[in-house]
Amino acid sequence: MNWINNVVRPKIRSFLEKREVPENLWIKCPETGEMVFHRDLEANQWVVPNSNFHMRISSKKRLEYFFDKGEYTKIETPEVTVDPLKFRDQRKYVDRLKDAKAKTDMTDSVVVANGKVNGYDMTTAVQDFAFMGGSLGMAAGEAIIRGMEYAVEHKTPFVMFAASGGARMQEGILSLMQLPRTTVTVQMLREAGLPYIVVLTNPTTGGVTASYAMLGDVHIAEPNALIGFAGQRVIEQTIREKLPEGFQRSEYLRDHGMVDMVVHRHDLKETISNLCNLLMKRDAQLPVLEEKPAEPEAGTEVAATS
Repeated sequence: MNWINNVVRPKIRSFLEKREVPENLWIKCPETGEMVFHRDLEANQWVVPNSNFHMRISSKKRLEYFFDKGEYTKIETPEVTVDPLKFRDQRKYVDRLKDAKAKTDMTDSVVVANGKVNGYDMTTAVQDFAFMGGSLGMAAGEAIIRGMEYAVEHKTPFVMFAASGGARMQEGILSLMQLPRTTVTVQMLREAGLPYIVVLTNPTTGGVTASYAMLGDVHIAEPNALIGFAGQRVIEQTIREKLPEGFQRSEYLRDHGMVDMVVHRHDLKETISNLCNLLMKRDAQLPVLEEKPAEPEAGTEVAATS
């Protein structure tokens, strides 16, 4: 009886029970509907191979792809008051923050780091859309300002990877104050003669676009990224006209002079490195090639080895 209970019945139950398959084993391309194996997608920096669709990536992955060997040092940012307005809508603001922190393992929407890019020091700030839509609040503003101050102190270029839905409504006017504060800090970079490169990713909208995201020396965008201030529907209702196809997308903005270049994610590191070398008037580090043995001149005999 024990043999039947312990061996036979569990085997029969295992055949009848539904086997669970991990939900993230295959990922659907939002543009074409193609199913892509998640490991292949991750190996391709979260760019769908056939459609070339650039999916959103976390701040951690962004930094790993950007810095040499994925090595970098996070820069400590100032602490701010968590809920200055004691804001509550359907939920308390502090509860929303707790959920976002638990989901992303981040303190706020911006991470600032320093490391080597093709052998040169570079300071970088990355907005993570997974943290409350990459919204700009006091903590995010302080992080960006601290990153720019660090770049000035250490004489490094500053690269901003922007991804945001705009200002954080739960902080009201205190959120909007970050727009002029970051703008003033951008001017510090200019006075120090340091490059400020902005990479616009999908999406970059609202107050972020109205401030530091459009004040770079060079504006780079990932393919097909949504970039703008107000939404397309709001604009159409305001002007009572139909907007052109592709409006507020990277390629359209490049063709109309708002973005300098559209660069594939695989080429971002090299493009930014070359731009910083050019703006700082320094030579790019070239790979060291192995020296080949000198070939004998024509007409000379090579001694035979016994």
